[in-house]
Amino acid sequence: MTTASPTNGESAFGDREFRYTPRDFRRIADYLYTDAGIALSDAKAPLVYARLVKRIRALGLESFSRYCALVNSAEGADERARMTDALTTNVTRFFREPHHFTHLRNTVLPPLLDGIRKGGRLRIWSAGCSSGEEPYSIALSILAVMPDAASFDVRVLATDISAQMIAHGVQGIYSEAAVAPVDRQMRADWFVPVRGAEGGRSWKVGPALSKLVNFRELNLTKAWPMTATYHAIFCRNVLIYFEEQDRVRIWRRMAPLLAPDARLYIGHSERVYGASGLYALEAPTTYRRLAGEAE
Repeated sequence: MTTASPTNGESAFGDREFRYTPRDFRRIADYLYTDAGIALSDAKAPLVYARLVKRIRALGLESFSRYCALVNSAEGADERARMTDALTTNVTRFFREPHHFTHLRNTVLPPLLDGIRKGGRLRIWSAGCSSGEEPYSIALSILAVMPDAASFDVRVLATDISAQMIAHGVQGIYSEAAVAPVDRQMRADWFVPVRGAEGGRSWKVGPALSKLVNFRELNLTKAWPMTATYHAIFCRNVLIYFEEQDRVRIWRRMAPLLAPDARLYIGHSERVYGASGLYALEAPTTYRRLAGEAE
């Protein structure tokens, strides 16, 4: 199916169930950028249609133009949040990019353990945590070297812009397939088997694992309420959807929250730039926070 060029004004994108024009796409893209900092290229127009068409059916609207009017109105605030949820990519799994968790377990955590047992704190932030697999993988890495971590001041902050994803993480129930990357012994130690929605077996995070992770809604482009100093931040494959200047701004905002020599873990296709003097590349996609102040 061919689509009209985005420069053709109100010409509709092909023959579709609901009228959808380049102007509709640009309005939705502008709303998403304003609300979440996510930039959509013109090539994403079919994706936007596919992600939102179910909402338009459910609302009984006849066009994307009417949908745009709704989400741009005061009474459409809840639907605008649902729109952001629908357009946010949530690709995740347990121990995704496993070298980061190996580095955390073998390099970052061991020097901190003695201090934690003497009353110190451990804080790690999973920024863009999606449905919870990443922060629980962080917590499992902590439990691997400190099985009694839940008895100490150890916390993983898990944040995401999506209320739906946060609710999933808080519930902490994952299918048999989802927990496949989790070692069998870890599964036995820190999860509880439960009956899944379709009758098969699923796994619920156990009390000790759950205690380590705090879930909160957070928009990375808005104010950050955190005041803690973090020993590591995982912000992986989140900022790839942001404009360059917004990525730089967030890298720089994270630096003051990191203790000297703390680590920043990013996605496999990402690089930190525009933050001279704040980070040093330690390993592929792993940065060490330098002691210097922001420029």
